[in-house]
Amino acid sequence: MFNKLIANLLPYFPKKFVWLFSKSYIAGESTEDALRVSKKLNKQGIIVTLDILGEFIYNLDEAEDNKNQYLELIDVSEKNKINGNYSIKPTMFGLLIDKEICYEKIREIVIKAVEYNNFVRIDMEDSQCVDMEIELFRRLQNEFPDNVGLVFQSYMKRTMDDLKKLMDIHTEKSPLNYRLCKGIYVESPEIAYKKHEVINDHFLEELEFMFRNNIYPGIATHDKLLIEGAYKLIEKYNVPKEKYEFQMLYGVTPALRKSIVDKGHRMRVYVPFGKDWFGYSTRRLKENPKMANHIIKAIFYKG
Repeated sequence: MFNKLIANLLPYFPKKFVWLFSKSYIAGESTEDALRVSKKLNKQGIIVTLDILGEFIYNLDEAEDNKNQYLELIDVSEKNKINGNYSIKPTMFGLLIDKEICYEKIREIVIKAVEYNNFVRIDMEDSQCVDMEIELFRRLQNEFPDNVGLVFQSYMKRTMDDLKKLMDIHTEKSPLNYRLCKGIYVESPEIAYKKHEVINDHFLEELEFMFRNNIYPGIATHDKLLIEGAYKLIEKYNVPKEKYEFQMLYGVTPALRKSIVDKGHRMRVYVPFGKDWFGYSTRRLKENPKMANHIIKAIFYKG
């Protein structure tokens, strides 16, 4: 009840208050903020994925503006020699308005990344988007097999089937590249697992499937149990360090992150930034009110 109350009230709080916790998890509003944070992480031996905040737009003018922001971000990031790649949310480019226009705009972004031999990750959004985002990935991966990846969410009951179906485009020369995370959107129990232990079990099953099939996984978790499980799978399959990476959100569990880096594993940190930070923060809290408890703790303790 307390968590839900906080989630519902937060959009009405002054932005300065919301920023008290958001600033720990968002680089800032500008590209300069993102570059500053990225350079700091790079010096720690950590690679990044840059993400301009925004999703679920209302008109295609916004999609065009978002595309141009990404094109500029890639040029500036590469000029500054940032060691990282780029994450995008298709709804930011009109997926739910016109999926063909969305495809064309994201394709332009991928082409720009290809100019620098870099990589674009297509984020997975809520259940209404999954089929369209897999289709989008298939089209782009067919043209740019080494420069585009996708995200899968282990709490979705369909995930293993989706992984198996996509094996038809997997090759030894250009292995598929996925981020595997638990998932944050609120979905019905008919299509999504709800119990923590069940979600963890499926996460490790899907990670093992990736290792067995030479898929490159981004192991995106802050859960110590999953990290320990990943270590065991890496040892079981004798996976070379260049064929996987761990991924974490900016500002979350820095001590745990450091322990992974200190063990010699590749680490990538998701660095979100942009003027839509307030909307991002409040939407995420509404989607998952349980985060309220973590947010209250974060104001007083960062661990």
